[in-house]
Amino acid sequence: MEVYLLQLFNGLSISSILLLVALGLAITFGLMKVINMAHGELIMIGAYSTYLTQNLFNDYLPESMFDWYFVLAVPASFVIAFIFGLILEMSLIRFLYGRPLDSLLATWGVGLVLQQLARSIFGAPNVAVTSPSWLDGGMKIMDGTLLPYKRLFIIALVIACLVSMYFYIYRSHEGRRMRAVMQNRDMAACLGVSTRRVDAMTFAIGSGIAGVAGCALTLLGPIGPSLGTYYIVDAFMVVVLGGVGKLVGTVLGATGIGMFNTLFEYWTNASLGKVLVFVCIVAFLQWKPMGLVAMRTRSLD
Repeated sequence: MEVYLLQLFNGLSISSILLLVALGLAITFGLMKVINMAHGELIMIGAYSTYLTQNLFNDYLPESMFDWYFVLAVPASFVIAFIFGLILEMSLIRFLYGRPLDSLLATWGVGLVLQQLARSIFGAPNVAVTSPSWLDGGMKIMDGTLLPYKRLFIIALVIACLVSMYFYIYRSHEGRRMRAVMQNRDMAACLGVSTRRVDAMTFAIGSGIAGVAGCALTLLGPIGPSLGTYYIVDAFMVVVLGGVGKLVGTVLGATGIGMFNTLFEYWTNASLGKVLVFVCIVAFLQWKPMGLVAMRTRSLD
């Protein structure tokens, strides 16, 4: 029983990390149809923002306040990645809508530039971010079964991001404008919606969520300039499997991949488990090419 509970928690933990990494991409790629290969570097920016916040607390504030740096690091990571995303959209992406191959190559180049910039500023070796003491240890639920507080915090952070995105997309005026533009850009423009503003804000919000993902990843190990490249393939895999343009599809895709990955690794090994997950995804997409939840669009005949 303890083994199965631990595997279930491991599956939920992996699912939450995948979901947090893919959530921003679900907006930029899923809703805007922009193949953003620099998404991994936006995750890296969020991670380094957390590292800088830690250093600022360590250098300029009393030692007793150090444990609370992470509370500030989460919104700081969002804001900094948001600003980077806004600049990227206004200076490059907005000229490449409807040109997927061009946007892919351009954002790939931007990603390489950001990686090299990080190496120039922080150095090539990985750097460590010290976790707050209140995230040390774990919750004991049975003899020999310990649920780490870091993983529980990431799960809670994912839930908070999901709830926030749901209310923004489906319960706010800005979210209604965003959905209107994505469903029928021409009609939304005729009704007075500023499509350029909606595009910029949507891309920036997706970038900000990528920054939050980078902040969360600092709890799992050292960070470096190549941090985001380890997750970019998984992020696209989650969005495509879940269904492009649907938030619930992204949730289901991340949960499915996380759970199956944990089960396959438990039954076989890490390498073979990853291969089996890829095989299952390819087989599923042959059956349902639009993913778990397909998005319906409206257009003029």
